Amino acid sequence: MKKFGLATIVASGLTAAVLGLAAPAQAAPTGPGNAEQTINELQAQGYHVVVNRIGNAPLDQATVVSIRPGQTYSRTDRSGPGDDLRTTITGKTVYVDVK
Repeated sequence: MKKFGLATIVASGLTAAVLGLAAPAQAAPTGPGNAEQTINELQAQGYHVVVNRIGNAPLDQATVVSIRPGQTYSRTDRSGPGDDLRTTITGKTVYVDVK
């Protein structure tokens, strides 16, 4: 059994954290805008958006505090015997915190 140093374990954890956060960064709309616009843009990109509200401001007056990744659902299958496996994303979820 191999022994790993603390630096190797920490580096692996940091790499996994960076890779795990890369997807929502690409999905997040850029630039100023209200929460309603951000939610609409994410839905247009195919995301199922779950909104977590802080306060009671209407969405068109609220601002986005954070966007976090949720579950991605996929299906892997082949069209016939001997065909290559093909993975199809069937659903993507993102959590949007608004204030």
